[in-house]
Order: sequence, then C-alpha cells, then structure tokens
Amino acid sequence: MVRWLGALLVVLCTAFAARAEGVVLATSVPSSILGRDIPVRVYLPEGYQRGDQRYPVLYLLHGAGGDENTWAKEGRIQATADRLIATGDIPPAIIVMPGCRTCWWIDGAVDRAETAFWTDLVPAVDARYRTIPSRGGRVVAGLSAGGYGAVRYALKFPDRLAAVAALSPAVYADAPPAISSARTQPPFLRPDGSFDLAAWRARNYPANIDGYLRQRHRVAFYLTSGDNDAYGIAFETMTLFKRLYEAQPEATELRILDGGHTWSLWSDCIANAMRYVFRHTDRPSPAIQVARQSYGDP
Repeated sequence: MVRWLGALLVVLCTAFAARAEGVVLATSVPSSILGRDIPVRVYLPEGYQRGDQRYPVLYLLHGAGGDENTWAKEGRIQATADRLIATGDIPPAIIVMPGCRTCWWIDGAVDRAETAFWTDLVPAVDARYRTIPSRGGRVVAGLSAGGYGAVRYALKFPDRLAAVAALSPAVYADAPPAISSARTQPPFLRPDGSFDLAAWRARNYPANIDGYLRQRHRVAFYLTSGDNDAYGIAFETMTLFKRLYEAQPEATELRILDGGHTWSLWSDCIANAMRYVFRHTDRPSPAIQVARQSYGDP
C-alpha cells in the first residue's frame, strides 16, 4: 500500500511539473543609440511573479528577416523552456528575444545594433527583471545571422558572457555565397548598394578571434549545423570549431545534425543548446542587492 501511494505521488508530482508554464510577454526597450524602441519578447519562468529569486538570462537572437516573435512562434521556445525547467535539465531562467530585422546584430550603416544591445538592451533587462546581472548569469544563442551575432559577441566581449550557442551560424571565413542574405543586408553594403567584402571581413570572426584568445576569459561555445545546409554552413561551422577547439578543447562543442537550414532543425536542437549554455551559468539565487556590470560603447 505504501509503495502504491508513493508511486501515485510521483505520478502526481510529475503531472504537476509538466503543467507548470512560464509566460512570454511583449514589451520594448527605448534605445537612445537607435533612436527608437527595441521590440522584445521576454519569457519568464513559472513562479517568477510569486518569488524573489534572481535568474540567469538567455538572449536569443533571430536570423535575417526574423523579428522578436520568431523564436516564440517558429521555435516554440516557451514549450521547450517549460519542459527543460520541469525536468531539471536547465534551471529556471529568463529568455530575452529582441527584434532587429536587418541588422545582423552589429553596428552598420543603418543601425548601431551591437552598441544598442550592450548599452541599451542589457542594462534595461537587468533593471526591469530579477536577473543575475553579471557574466555568470548571462548567455547568448542565435540562429544563422543570429548565430553570427552570438559568435561575435563571445569573441569581442568574453568578460560579459559565460557561454554561447550558435545554430547554423552564418560565419563564412571568407566571402558569403551568392545566395546568402549577407550580400543584401545594410551592414555589409557600400553606399551604392553593392556588397562590401572588406566590411564583411572586418566584422567576421577571423578578425576577432586572435584578440579573444589574448584575453583572460574563455566563453564556452556550442556550435551546430545541419549536414544538408544549402548555404554551406556545416563546413563553415566545422572550420570555426577547429579554430576554437585548438585553443579551448574543454569548452567547445560541435554537433552536425541531419537537416538543412530550416526550423525543423532549429526548433529541435535549441533544447540541447540550452542544456549546454545553462551548464555554465550561475544558479537562481535570492534577490539580494548585487552589483551590475555597466557598459559604454563597445
């Protein structure tokens, strides 16, 4: 009888955990850098409103042509986060999904998106929500152009991030292929609208990796791509992995999966990416006063 009651209790607890749901809120952050608001979707874990803990934060970047809704709609991030938290695969966490449709997450001719990210968005999130506002409480992930941005942020600002995950990152070591949207996006165009290879090379990871390796901090990297990616990104991801693995083998992971440059791949592999990055963050902690990092222009 006791054994039966114990089994029933386990079933009931499991069912309750499975029903626990976070919430995705629509909001915006004013940006003095961009001269407009940054639209944002924010996932708050179940229990956030009732508690007083501080949580690690995942900044989740969309690809070219996406927006702040893309990860919530196409990537089903709320259901994935709820499931991973309920099973204990990741700690309760805040997920921030900003929108920046054509910026590639860098400073370009139209938008100073990289500066806005660090000067406006991150401080605003730390001020509004009970985050762990330090390197140990902050990770970034992204797909395609968002993966490009995640890699760039890790290499340029390793003192601000504990880990990154880049899904099908558009990190072409030389020139992007003719079909890549990088050739039509404002950050990489000349005034006459033609593609500027020099601008691409100046901003891409080969121009930043040596500086990263000279710094004290190391960021944990999770890299993944589909083996049938029509943009040739599997090869480029492996090239980046080799360069990082030679310098930090204990903090660089690679997964080449069956699939293409599609949401059927990304919506599945984001779970393992989240498991990885949150292994490197601080755990949720009581909401005591903590010192926030402050950032000027990158």
